[in-house]
Amino acid sequence: MSESSMLKRFEDKIQREIKIEPRDWMPDEYRKTLVRQISQHAHSEIVGMLPEGNWVTRAPSMRRKVALIAKVQDEAGHGLYLYSAAETLGTSRKEMIDDLHSGKAKYSSIFNYPTLSWADIGAIGWLVDGAAIINQVMLCRTSYGPYARAMVRICKEESFHQRQGYEIMLTLARGSEEQKAMAQDALNRWWWPSLMMFGPPDHESKHSAQSMAWKIKRKSNDELRQSFVDATVPQAKLIDLVIPDPDLKWNEDRGHYDFGEIDWEEFWNVVKGNGPCNKQRLEARNKAHDEGKWVREAAAAFAEKQATRRKDVQQKIAS
Repeated sequence: MSESSMLKRFEDKIQREIKIEPRDWMPDEYRKTLVRQISQHAHSEIVGMLPEGNWVTRAPSMRRKVALIAKVQDEAGHGLYLYSAAETLGTSRKEMIDDLHSGKAKYSSIFNYPTLSWADIGAIGWLVDGAAIINQVMLCRTSYGPYARAMVRICKEESFHQRQGYEIMLTLARGSEEQKAMAQDALNRWWWPSLMMFGPPDHESKHSAQSMAWKIKRKSNDELRQSFVDATVPQAKLIDLVIPDPDLKWNEDRGHYDFGEIDWEEFWNVVKGNGPCNKQRLEARNKAHDEGKWVREAAAAFAEKQATRRKDVQQKIAS
């Protein structure tokens, strides 16, 4: 079958909402786009453990500590699901992790900001995981089968994370004046980076149009960002916190909130590696990887030993 015929069959599957599976023919650019997106998503889950892990030993109660440990553990699992999905496209986990540790690969810019107070853990759960849900629910319908199936479980767990974060903010907002001020300060610092999570505006996004044509993405960056603002503003009002945007107002004609201009210079500065914690995050990941080398080697040696034993047993049975 000619390449043009295979391309036509591929595009027909996309239009008919038939999932593309690992053994199906796909254009090289489709494969490359998926590897880039899924690996970046996986990296974001792994690096995203760092700002929250910073507060595990300082959580204000045992209940909060247990919930935060569970959340960080979930994020590790999400990274593993996604690395596995990316591997079905022919790339190796080692290559992806090496790209992360060398700084070649990107991850979500939001994780390059510091967690300065316990309220930041609430803000991350409410805003960052809330933004992730808006984006990732769409990915449950992405055109690549392994990615879509991984996202179903991830979204269920992210919903728990978002509720956990919002409950932290609610508790602080209903607490003392100092606690409410802490919650407001966290909202002030995390609001704009959360809006940046959806990526650059549509007219500056290099990949969005093609990703939407292939149904890897279902909505554009700006559509997803608008959905997040519309969903989050009423939640802030409910707990008497103020969105730090003087231009925020309801637009009756559009049926959406209008909001202020995002500082895209800050966004690109962080993406290029010049954010508050870019260097710290990569150093932490490389340190953990180096210190965990003996664990990986021990696991590999054990697996090899078990495989040899199984082979010996099979040979004895056969003889």
